[in-house]
Amino acid sequence: MVILDGKALSEKIKEEVKVEVSELVNTKQITPGLAVVLVGNDPASATYVNSKHKSCEAVGIYSEVHTKDESTTQEELLALIEEMNNNPKLDGILVQLPLPKHIDTTTVLEAINPLKDVDGFHPYNVGRMVSNLDAFLPATPFGVMRMFEEYGIELSGKNVVVIGSSDIVGKPMASLLINAKATVTVCNSRTKDLKAHTKEADIVVIAVGVPHLLKADMIKDGAVVIDVGINRLDTGKLTGDADFEDCKDKCSFITPVPGGVGPMTIGMLLKNTLKAAKLRDKRESK
Repeated sequence: MVILDGKALSEKIKEEVKVEVSELVNTKQITPGLAVVLVGNDPASATYVNSKHKSCEAVGIYSEVHTKDESTTQEELLALIEEMNNNPKLDGILVQLPLPKHIDTTTVLEAINPLKDVDGFHPYNVGRMVSNLDAFLPATPFGVMRMFEEYGIELSGKNVVVIGSSDIVGKPMASLLINAKATVTVCNSRTKDLKAHTKEADIVVIAVGVPHLLKADMIKDGAVVIDVGINRLDTGKLTGDADFEDCKDKCSFITPVPGGVGPMTIGMLLKNTLKAAKLRDKRESK
């Protein structure tokens, strides 16, 4: 059994980005720029935003953080996005989700210029991703794909079960796996016999936010388990959607929580921001 070390891989990706950012600055005088918007006072979101800001600084990406209180109106948020769309210093715009209930998430995400949509949530990028065209990919599924590549896990012809069908992880994950020629089954809360599906899977990707849902008796010997879930137990301990201790001896590869998929998300976000800056350079060079 091999533990997929997302923390170490994320550090490797950050080093790659740092080298490329330095090259871009020195040869083209272009500094990639990322703006992150946080609305409200959700502690987990604030932690993520702070982590993104620090990671940008560490690799040489210019970073702005816009913190807005809970009472910010949709109109005010859209006005800020418009301002950032027009700001030449910014290559990427990321609105931290979830947003307060009085703000329509779809309207906000669609307001971001698709060329600055480094989160990969704009319908333009979603459509291109599904069509297997070049696009900004959502950072978490993108990170999982990089893990498969790094550890030499073959996807073509494999049976993959994705548990969870969210717009942020499940759906894009399924699309990327389909593009990689895997045979993909997507399960959700209405799936009648989850175990019947997972027992047949070569690879299981789980992202539902239910601690220890996936048990050893639900997977076959040698399965690959990718745990995207992150849950805080009453004890304060962080744990995944897969029961790591129960499953580990049956797996060929498994991600830990924490230290698995989580760190990859920020690494791939930095990759997307660098990509956006390179695309800007291409457009300006024409």
